[in-house]
Amino acid sequence: MSLTRRTVLKSAAAAVPVAAVSTRPAAAAGLREPAAIGRLAETIEAGLVKYAIPGAGLGVWYRGREYVRGFGVTSVDTGDAVSGDTVFRIGSTSKTFTATAIMRLVERGRIALDRPVRAYLPDFATQDPSVAARVTVRQLLNHSAGWQGDYFEDTGQGDDALATYVGGMPKVPQLTPLGKVFSYNNAAIGVAGRIIEVVTGKPYEVATRELVVDALGLGHSRFFRSELDGFSVAASHNVVDGKPVVEPSFDAMPRALHSIGGLISSARDQLRYARYHLGHRDLPQLLSDRGRLAMQSHPGPGGTLFVELNGVGVGWMLRPTLQGPTVVQHGGDWNGQHSGFLFVPERDFAITLLTNSESGPLLVADLFADDWALQEFAGVSNLPAVPRELPARRLAEYAGTYVSQQIGLDGKPEELGLDVTPDSGELVAGVGGETLFRFAFYRKDYILALNPDGTPTHVRANFVRGSNGQVEWLRYGGRLFRFHPAGTRHATAFGRQVL
Repeated sequence: MSLTRRTVLKSAAAAVPVAAVSTRPAAAAGLREPAAIGRLAETIEAGLVKYAIPGAGLGVWYRGREYVRGFGVTSVDTGDAVSGDTVFRIGSTSKTFTATAIMRLVERGRIALDRPVRAYLPDFATQDPSVAARVTVRQLLNHSAGWQGDYFEDTGQGDDALATYVGGMPKVPQLTPLGKVFSYNNAAIGVAGRIIEVVTGKPYEVATRELVVDALGLGHSRFFRSELDGFSVAASHNVVDGKPVVEPSFDAMPRALHSIGGLISSARDQLRYARYHLGHRDLPQLLSDRGRLAMQSHPGPGGTLFVELNGVGVGWMLRPTLQGPTVVQHGGDWNGQHSGFLFVPERDFAITLLTNSESGPLLVADLFADDWALQEFAGVSNLPAVPRELPARRLAEYAGTYVSQQIGLDGKPEELGLDVTPDSGELVAGVGGETLFRFAFYRKDYILALNPDGTPTHVRANFVRGSNGQVEWLRYGGRLFRFHPAGTRHATAFGRQVL
């Protein structure tokens, strides 16, 4: 899951009628579909209409049965129905495929999680030389490397794309001390992908298909659009004047970002992948139980990434619940393609949803950040978050501008700034005088992001303090926005951000 400029700047999508076609599988003889599955289907169908999403693919594992189906259309231009085998760009859930490939190499003795990156990339360099010498493979995968995470430079489509991308790491600023702070880190997973290339002697895509995709029998999962002949493919849509419009330019992706968010897959394949990580024995066993479970444990530093996190294990976000069981989660975003993915091992439950519209994050938030689906299917819920008003003197320490940086596709630095001011016991966040969110505190330094009218977005965020106890960052969407006291600078905004 990620922070895109549209995700930040759009607090609601216009509602327009979109055909919601549910492709329901034939029920097994003598078996009735659970009522909860019907309620979920109705929620998705209503969400497609409400949020201007042309189509979605759904996969659910519930009470020992698989439910896979499509909703709506692959393209508003063609009207072709989405099926459970329609492929979408899954975005950052690809990171967990990178992590699974790394773990297979760990079990083969080719990689050790706690060895330095330089054991595999001897020339690895970062802006802070001491970090390059000490950062470990595990710290790449648990998002605690501490450098700026959003580095998206397009280095071409050749087999050297990822090597060139990693060679550019010295231009990426170090934000926090190594291993101390969670900050969602696309660049770190790019480095992990490069380690796979060097250790196997193969391009990332070839190695990862051999180690994970093909090994698990994911027949509708590919990295290159040129490999999709004969597949049902979900077109990417923008939302223009409240209506979904096919936007072919959204399909392009720099090859250097494949290990970060490049996999194209179907709901059926994603559910099979989830079932593997739940430990189902009817699937090829890529890892030992110990290795598979190690990916879902021993998290690094915690915080928030739309939901509260205990931290990240080996690629997987580990989400606490009020009842105790851990939710293992990811999800991903690319232009016009947004998805959610989670499973609850103690409940043997999994769900994945793939959408084909820029407004997809709104439906994903309803089902993967809110806890309706978790309560309905797994009997667990988010940690409590009851908003409360704070006095003006308490709010004053948070007032200022919070600036996040990225390196764009053209290799140039860009910024997004949020102006934050106190208002009626809460905080108001905006850009250029336009209110985007209200921030309501529910415990010290932790906030709910609300729409300007006070309705929920299902997003949680938090402020991060430095060693002196003062507010230093706003962590929103997993990214760190650096605090600048009120009056010291003005907010700026960057273009489309991905993954």
